[in-house]
Amino acid sequence: MLTPPEAREKFRAGLRVPTSGYCAGWTQANLLSLPREYAYDFLLFAQRNPQACPVLDVTEPGETSASIFAGDLRTDLPAYRVYRDGALVDERTEVVDLWRDDMVTFLIGCSFTFEAALLEAGVPVRHIEAGSNVPMYRTNRECRPAGGMSGPLVVSMRPVPADLVATAVRVTSRYPAVHGAPVHIGAPGLLGIDDLSSPDFGDAVEIRAGEVPVFWACGVTPQAAVMRSKPSFAIGHAPGHMAITDARDSGFQLP
Repeated sequence: MLTPPEAREKFRAGLRVPTSGYCAGWTQANLLSLPREYAYDFLLFAQRNPQACPVLDVTEPGETSASIFAGDLRTDLPAYRVYRDGALVDERTEVVDLWRDDMVTFLIGCSFTFEAALLEAGVPVRHIEAGSNVPMYRTNRECRPAGGMSGPLVVSMRPVPADLVATAVRVTSRYPAVHGAPVHIGAPGLLGIDDLSSPDFGDAVEIRAGEVPVFWACGVTPQAAVMRSKPSFAIGHAPGHMAITDARDSGFQLP
């Protein structure tokens, strides 16, 4: 039941944990920071792939806070990933010494935002039950490219009892700014996912008898695009270790 400033203070002090379930009622966001020369291509990529990359906020070059994030974008997430020429070269708890005056930061909607609504509707969220990170997978679906930016769709997966799948679709469809309704239900092989027990990001979760794997577009898609497109430098959040914003979940819920 921390407030966003309280959570950000803990992360700034070195707490490194997945943020699913943190700060109930407050919106979480994916982060991607790019040099200005790549920012337009990514903004166009996001505009062309809005379910995977729903942009909540964009900073001016060099800014270290955002209109929906009053903390420091360089220190107030629990973990960051650093890319050079598309290769992951570091994972750390702050990026102050790497920050550049031309960095443009995008805050992108996160499906953690609708998890409280799923729980309220009686839909279990397994990774919260297990105290682990949500499983995320690269798929065989290509995003629509833009300029020099291209890459595959990444999805998050939550096992849902078969009789609650319709409820999960109904609940999450009311949150289009944070990925919205699922992109696929069941049959992971149709997404090119061979083994649900080996996610590309996050942690595997148990799928119990009578449950169906349900897949939502994921805000790690921008980092998959960075790996494919190879900009000279980029900073992202560590998957599942989100920016906790000062916006309320209710502000992104449609009637």
